[in-house]
Amino acid sequence: MENLERARNKLIVALDVPTVEEAENLIGRLGDDVSVYKIGLELVMAGGLELARRLIREGKQVFLDMKFLDIGHTVERAVANAAELGVTYLTIHGHDRKTLDAAVVGRGSSGMKLLAVTVLTNLTAADLEIQGNRLSPADLVLHRAQLARACGVDGIVASGQEADMVRREVGSDFLIVTPGIRLPGSALDDQQRVMTPDSAVAAGADLIVVGRPITRADDPADAARAFVAHIAAALERRSAT
Repeated sequence: MENLERARNKLIVALDVPTVEEAENLIGRLGDDVSVYKIGLELVMAGGLELARRLIREGKQVFLDMKFLDIGHTVERAVANAAELGVTYLTIHGHDRKTLDAAVVGRGSSGMKLLAVTVLTNLTAADLEIQGNRLSPADLVLHRAQLARACGVDGIVASGQEADMVRREVGSDFLIVTPGIRLPGSALDDQQRVMTPDSAVAAGADLIVVGRPITRADDPADAARAFVAHIAAALERRSAT
Protein backbone atom coordinates (compact mmCIF):
# COMPACT_ATOMS: atom_id res chain seq x y z
CA MET A 1 0.00 0.00 0.00
CA GLU A 2 2.80 2.41 0.90
CA ASN A 3 4.55 1.66 -2.40
CA LEU A 4 1.34 2.31 -4.34
CA GLU A 5 0.84 5.64 -2.57
CA ARG A 6 4.42 6.61 -3.40
CA ALA A 7 3.83 5.63 -7.02
CA ARG A 8 0.55 7.58 -7.12
CA ASN A 9 2.38 10.75 -6.02
CA LYS A 10 4.76 10.32 -8.95
CA LEU A 11 1.95 10.38 -11.53
CA ILE A 12 0.89 13.82 -12.78
CA VAL A 13 -2.29 13.82 -14.85
CA ALA A 14 -2.39 16.62 -17.40
CA LEU A 15 -5.75 18.40 -17.51
CA ASP A 16 -5.20 19.51 -21.10
CA VAL A 17 -8.86 20.21 -21.78
CA PRO A 18 -10.56 23.43 -22.96
CA THR A 19 -12.97 24.05 -20.08
CA VAL A 20 -13.07 23.84 -16.30
CA GLU A 21 -16.28 21.83 -16.59
CA GLU A 22 -14.49 19.11 -18.56
CA ALA A 23 -11.58 19.18 -16.12
CA GLU A 24 -13.90 18.81 -13.12
CA ASN A 25 -15.66 15.90 -14.80
CA LEU A 26 -12.33 14.15 -15.26
CA ILE A 27 -11.25 14.87 -11.70
CA GLY A 28 -14.49 13.40 -10.44
CA ARG A 29 -14.01 10.23 -12.50
CA LEU A 30 -10.41 9.85 -11.35
CA GLY A 31 -11.24 10.29 -7.66
CA ASP A 32 -8.61 9.02 -5.23
CA ASP A 33 -6.59 7.33 -7.98
CA VAL A 34 -4.81 10.61 -8.80
CA SER A 35 -3.09 12.97 -6.35
CA VAL A 36 -1.33 15.43 -8.68
CA TYR A 37 -2.81 17.43 -11.55
CA LYS A 38 -1.16 19.56 -14.22
CA ILE A 39 -2.93 22.74 -15.26
CA GLY A 40 -1.49 24.32 -18.39
CA LEU A 41 -2.01 27.35 -20.58
CA GLU A 42 -5.19 26.15 -22.27
CA LEU A 43 -7.07 25.62 -19.02
CA VAL A 44 -5.57 28.66 -17.28
CA MET A 45 -7.15 30.81 -19.98
CA ALA A 46 -10.55 29.27 -19.18
CA GLY A 47 -10.56 29.71 -15.39
CA GLY A 48 -7.93 27.16 -14.47
CA LEU A 49 -6.37 29.21 -11.67
CA GLU A 50 -9.58 29.09 -9.63
CA LEU A 51 -9.71 25.34 -10.28
CA ALA A 52 -6.14 25.13 -8.97
CA ARG A 53 -7.21 26.85 -5.77
CA ARG A 54 -10.07 24.40 -5.30
CA LEU A 55 -7.84 21.39 -5.90
CA ILE A 56 -5.33 22.65 -3.35
CA ARG A 57 -8.08 23.19 -0.78
CA GLU A 58 -9.17 19.59 -1.39
CA GLY A 59 -5.69 18.27 -0.63
CA LYS A 60 -4.49 17.68 -4.20
CA GLN A 61 -1.13 18.84 -5.53
CA VAL A 62 -1.06 21.18 -8.53
CA PHE A 63 1.60 21.35 -11.23
CA LEU A 64 1.12 24.78 -12.83
CA ASP A 65 2.62 24.48 -16.31
CA MET A 66 3.09 28.10 -17.37
CA LYS A 67 6.55 27.89 -18.96
CA PHE A 68 7.35 31.48 -18.00
CA LEU A 69 9.82 33.29 -20.26
CA ASP A 70 10.08 37.08 -20.05
CA ILE A 71 12.26 39.84 -18.65
CA GLY A 72 13.49 39.21 -15.13
CA HIS A 73 11.15 41.52 -13.22
CA THR A 74 8.07 40.09 -14.90
CA VAL A 75 9.15 36.50 -14.25
CA GLU A 76 9.98 37.26 -10.63
CA ARG A 77 6.56 38.77 -9.90
CA ALA A 78 4.66 36.08 -11.80
CA VAL A 79 6.50 33.34 -9.90
CA ALA A 80 5.79 35.11 -6.60
CA ASN A 81 2.08 35.10 -7.41
CA ALA A 82 2.19 31.39 -8.25
CA ALA A 83 3.93 30.68 -4.93
CA GLU A 84 1.20 32.61 -3.10
CA LEU A 85 -1.39 30.47 -4.88
CA GLY A 86 0.08 27.40 -3.17
CA VAL A 87 0.95 25.22 -6.15
CA THR A 88 3.49 22.44 -5.66
CA TYR A 89 5.30 22.69 -9.01
CA LEU A 90 5.78 25.54 -11.49
CA THR A 91 7.47 25.49 -14.89
CA ILE A 92 9.69 28.16 -16.39
CA HIS A 93 11.66 27.98 -19.61
CA GLY A 94 15.27 26.96 -19.09
CA HIS A 95 16.71 29.11 -21.87
CA ASP A 96 18.77 31.65 -19.95
CA ARG A 97 20.26 32.46 -16.56
CA LYS A 98 18.36 35.73 -16.08
CA THR A 99 14.99 33.98 -16.31
CA LEU A 100 16.09 31.22 -13.95
CA ASP A 101 17.64 33.61 -11.43
CA ALA A 102 14.50 35.77 -11.41
CA ALA A 103 12.31 32.73 -10.82
CA VAL A 104 14.40 31.64 -7.83
CA VAL A 105 14.09 35.12 -6.32
CA GLY A 106 10.33 35.18 -6.96
CA ARG A 107 9.84 31.78 -5.34
CA GLY A 108 11.34 33.14 -2.13
CA SER A 109 11.04 30.93 0.95
CA SER A 110 7.97 29.08 -0.28
CA GLY A 111 8.12 25.33 -0.75
CA MET A 112 7.10 25.54 -4.40
CA LYS A 113 9.36 23.52 -6.70
CA LEU A 114 10.68 25.29 -9.80
CA LEU A 115 11.10 23.16 -12.91
CA ALA A 116 13.03 24.38 -15.95
CA VAL A 117 11.66 23.21 -19.29
CA THR A 118 14.61 22.02 -21.35
CA VAL A 119 13.47 20.83 -24.81
CA LEU A 120 9.80 20.17 -25.57
CA THR A 121 9.12 16.50 -26.26
CA ASN A 122 7.49 17.22 -29.63
CA LEU A 123 10.72 18.75 -31.01
CA THR A 124 13.30 16.92 -33.10
CA ALA A 125 16.87 17.83 -34.03
CA ALA A 126 15.53 19.30 -37.28
CA ASP A 127 13.14 21.54 -35.34
CA LEU A 128 15.99 22.78 -33.15
CA GLU A 129 18.10 23.55 -36.22
CA ILE A 130 15.28 25.71 -37.60
CA GLN A 131 15.45 27.64 -34.31
CA GLY A 132 19.17 28.25 -34.96
CA ASN A 133 20.38 25.66 -32.44
CA ARG A 134 22.98 23.17 -33.68
CA LEU A 135 23.04 21.03 -30.53
CA SER A 136 21.26 17.70 -30.50
CA PRO A 137 18.15 17.47 -28.29
CA ALA A 138 20.10 15.40 -25.74
CA ASP A 139 23.04 17.82 -25.60
CA LEU A 140 20.73 20.82 -25.26
CA VAL A 141 18.74 19.12 -22.48
CA LEU A 142 21.95 18.44 -20.56
CA HIS A 143 23.24 21.98 -21.04
CA ARG A 144 19.99 23.47 -19.75
CA ALA A 145 19.81 21.00 -16.85
CA GLN A 146 23.29 21.99 -15.71
CA LEU A 147 22.37 25.69 -16.00
CA ALA A 148 19.16 25.18 -14.01
CA ARG A 149 20.99 23.38 -11.23
CA ALA A 150 23.65 26.09 -11.07
CA CYS A 151 20.91 28.72 -10.67
CA GLY A 152 19.23 26.91 -7.78
CA VAL A 153 16.22 25.60 -9.67
CA ASP A 154 14.79 22.37 -8.21
CA GLY A 155 14.63 20.29 -11.37
CA ILE A 156 13.82 20.07 -15.05
CA VAL A 157 11.21 18.84 -17.47
CA ALA A 158 12.77 16.56 -20.07
CA SER A 159 12.06 13.51 -22.18
CA GLY A 160 12.66 10.15 -20.55
CA GLN A 161 15.18 9.50 -23.29
CA GLU A 162 17.49 12.05 -21.65
CA ALA A 163 16.72 11.18 -18.02
CA ASP A 164 19.54 8.71 -17.48
CA MET A 165 22.16 11.04 -18.96
CA VAL A 166 20.93 13.98 -16.88
CA ARG A 167 20.74 11.92 -13.69
CA ARG A 168 24.35 10.82 -14.07
CA GLU A 169 25.48 14.43 -14.54
CA VAL A 170 23.41 16.29 -11.94
CA GLY A 171 23.10 13.74 -9.13
CA SER A 172 20.18 12.34 -7.15
CA ASP A 173 18.90 15.49 -5.43
CA PHE A 174 17.54 17.13 -8.59
CA LEU A 175 14.02 16.52 -9.90
CA ILE A 176 13.51 15.09 -13.37
CA VAL A 177 9.93 15.34 -14.61
CA THR A 178 9.14 13.42 -17.78
CA PRO A 179 6.23 14.06 -20.17
CA GLY A 180 5.54 12.12 -23.36
CA ILE A 181 4.83 8.92 -21.43
CA ARG A 182 2.94 6.10 -23.12
CA LEU A 183 2.17 2.50 -22.20
CA PRO A 184 3.64 -0.09 -24.59
CA GLY A 185 1.73 -0.14 -27.87
CA SER A 186 -0.07 3.17 -27.29
CA ALA A 187 -0.47 5.87 -29.94
CA LEU A 188 2.23 8.56 -29.94
CA ASP A 189 -0.18 11.42 -30.82
CA ASP A 190 1.99 14.51 -31.50
CA GLN A 191 4.90 13.40 -29.32
CA GLN A 192 8.28 12.55 -30.81
CA ARG A 193 10.59 11.54 -27.92
CA VAL A 194 8.43 9.20 -25.86
CA MET A 195 9.06 6.47 -23.29
CA THR A 196 7.11 3.96 -21.22
CA PRO A 197 6.62 4.71 -17.49
CA ASP A 198 8.76 1.71 -16.54
CA SER A 199 11.65 2.89 -18.70
CA ALA A 200 11.38 6.51 -17.58
CA VAL A 201 11.49 5.60 -13.88
CA ALA A 202 14.35 3.15 -14.48
CA ALA A 203 16.24 5.94 -16.25
CA GLY A 204 15.91 8.22 -13.23
CA ALA A 205 12.67 10.17 -13.69
CA ASP A 206 11.10 11.32 -10.41
CA LEU A 207 7.68 12.21 -11.80
CA ILE A 208 5.89 11.39 -15.03
CA VAL A 209 3.26 13.48 -16.80
CA VAL A 210 0.45 11.69 -18.61
CA GLY A 211 -2.37 13.34 -20.53
CA ARG A 212 -4.39 11.76 -23.33
CA PRO A 213 -3.66 8.08 -22.50
CA ILE A 214 -5.58 8.72 -19.25
CA THR A 215 -7.91 11.63 -19.98
CA ARG A 216 -9.22 10.14 -23.25
CA ALA A 217 -9.48 6.58 -21.99
CA ASP A 218 -12.90 4.95 -21.76
CA ASP A 219 -12.22 4.50 -18.03
CA PRO A 220 -9.74 7.21 -16.92
CA ALA A 221 -9.47 5.82 -13.38
CA ASP A 222 -8.59 2.36 -14.67
CA ALA A 223 -5.99 3.87 -17.00
CA ALA A 224 -4.50 5.87 -14.12
CA ARG A 225 -4.27 2.73 -11.99
CA ALA A 226 -2.43 0.99 -14.83
CA PHE A 227 0.17 3.77 -14.92
CA VAL A 228 0.53 3.71 -11.13
CA ALA A 229 1.07 -0.05 -11.23
CA HIS A 230 3.81 0.35 -13.84
CA ILE A 231 5.48 3.08 -11.76
CA ALA A 232 5.28 0.99 -8.57
CA ALA A 233 6.84 -2.00 -10.30
CA ALA A 234 9.62 0.15 -11.73
CA LEU A 235 10.32 1.66 -8.29
CA GLU A 236 10.61 -1.81 -6.78
CA ARG A 237 13.06 -2.87 -9.48
CA ARG A 238 15.07 0.34 -9.08
CA SER A 239 15.33 -0.07 -5.29
CA ALA A 240 16.37 -3.69 -5.71
CA THR A 241 19.30 -2.69 -7.89
